[in-house]
Amino acid sequence: MPKVKLTIVESRCRSGYHRKGESYIVEDICPPICHELWNNIYPNVCVLLNGGILDYGNSKEKRFEAKCPDNGRVLIRGEVLE
Repeated sequence: MPKVKLTIVESRCRSGYHRKGESYIVEDICPPICHELWNNIYPNVCVLLNGGILDYGNSKEKRFEAKCPDNGRVLIRGEVLE
């Protein structure tokens, strides 16, 4: 099973929970990130963990970028580790 690396690209997190540059490796359980952000990215992470490919602009990729549902205060990138 592939692993997915999550990296915080930008952070203006109101709670100070996330900082730019933090990264997490996801294999099968939720990493220590806020639940709102996790709920937003979980479908993409699940697809990548199961060998899928996502629409990414005009191409298909094994990665994604998503923003926090709290007005986009956190930008996170997910990518498959081969």
